[in-house]
Amino acid sequence: MIIVLKQGTSQKEIDQLSETISKMASVVINPVIGTDLTILGLIGDTSRLDPTQIESYHCVDRIMHVAEPYKKANRSFHPDNTVVRVGDALVGGRKLAMIAGPCSVESREQITEIALAVRESGASILRGGAFKPRTSPYAFQGLKYEGLELLKEARAASGLPIVTEIMSPYDIDRFLDDVDCIQVGARNMQNFDLLRQLGKISKPVLLKRGLSATIEEWLMSAEYIMAGGNEQVILCERGIRTFETYTRNTVDISAVPVVKKLSHLPVLVDPSHGTGKRWMVSPMTRAAVAVGADGIMIEVHNDPQHALCDGQQSITPSAFDEIMKDIRLIAQAVGREV
Repeated sequence: MIIVLKQGTSQKEIDQLSETISKMASVVINPVIGTDLTILGLIGDTSRLDPTQIESYHCVDRIMHVAEPYKKANRSFHPDNTVVRVGDALVGGRKLAMIAGPCSVESREQITEIALAVRESGASILRGGAFKPRTSPYAFQGLKYEGLELLKEARAASGLPIVTEIMSPYDIDRFLDDVDCIQVGARNMQNFDLLRQLGKISKPVLLKRGLSATIEEWLMSAEYIMAGGNEQVILCERGIRTFETYTRNTVDISAVPVVKKLSHLPVLVDPSHGTGKRWMVSPMTRAAVAVGADGIMIEVHNDPQHALCDGQQSITPSAFDEIMKDIRLIAQAVGREV
């Protein structure tokens, strides 16, 4: 339930109304005071509430019932866009968050060289996999904790904050100390034990959409994290599984405006995993910016032909530089900047 208050409602009136509601039912009251609108978002069993009694308060403009099961991630409860800070970078603001780096960390020289290159092109966050969930148990699984150390060295050299994927809730303390943003991969989107634990920390979480997840399931996974108290969630569309086999996945570009309508959380697009083909990364990046994505996550490798993971979808630093130049006009056209 959402209670929309009239403009000019004082804090004293908000407190009095909140006290009345608390006596009527055991619900969590989330006040959201915006520039043009003040609301009280009620989470819990609202069946005991008497709407007529609430509407009797002169400060109440109207009452809205919310049908969606996700509350904290719901735009109705939070009309203003959420902006998440990752290091010195902002995700969700006017400036697009450009995340770039290799699928996996392979060596000190590799990750540092790429970090410096993408920074020069305008990237704001460095990505790199230390722990790699792979379909085949025989494929390269990442350098693990050594990879985390190399990412930290690349951060020190480039000044870019780092995002990398977590696999186990047992590693949260280590990630909390070592990285700026914790990524939950598509295969772990519904690892609810992991999501609950991430809800207990104060660290940005980048939540990728599951391979076959609906938008509501995706938002419900975000709700797991936010319900625990951590509201620093960034969503990432990375392609879903469809009947089409030409591309690795099908990038659901329509998910961006849909999520923007339903939720206040920032949403990124990963055209690398979404297509699995490096020549499609540039056009899909342009499309994502055009429909309102808050940023892009691109796999960049200095030697894609010899990459230990996903070389076929990785672009070179020079190609990334061209993409950055290419999307500036598109970003400007939709009221954003690179």
